Amino acid sequence: MGLMKLKKNKKYNYKPQYYKGDGSPFEVKHKFDDQRTTVNPAKGIKGKFNAAIDDYRHNHDDSVNKRVFIIVAVLVLLFLFIIGFDLSIFLPKS
Repeated sequence: MGLMKLKKNKKYNYKPQYYKGDGSPFEVKHKFDDQRTTVNPAKGIKGKFNAAIDDYRHNHDDSVNKRVFIIVAVLVLLFLFIIGFDLSIFLPKS
């Protein structure tokens, strides 16, 4: 009986007769895959962090750099305010 045998899938090896292009005409590909670095991102936190740092280093944008600096400065000042750090040590004494 056929209880122990598993049914195997049929394989088709179809090749178009008149197609002269490179690769398969049935391959689905994004339009900008060659320019993207995030199509197949690395898995895990370390891989995502490394991909983000690499993308940040290779795509320089001055407005983004200014924005990141301002955000980091505000967060540092907010942290110092929350922990009660005395900011008067940075001001000149009069």
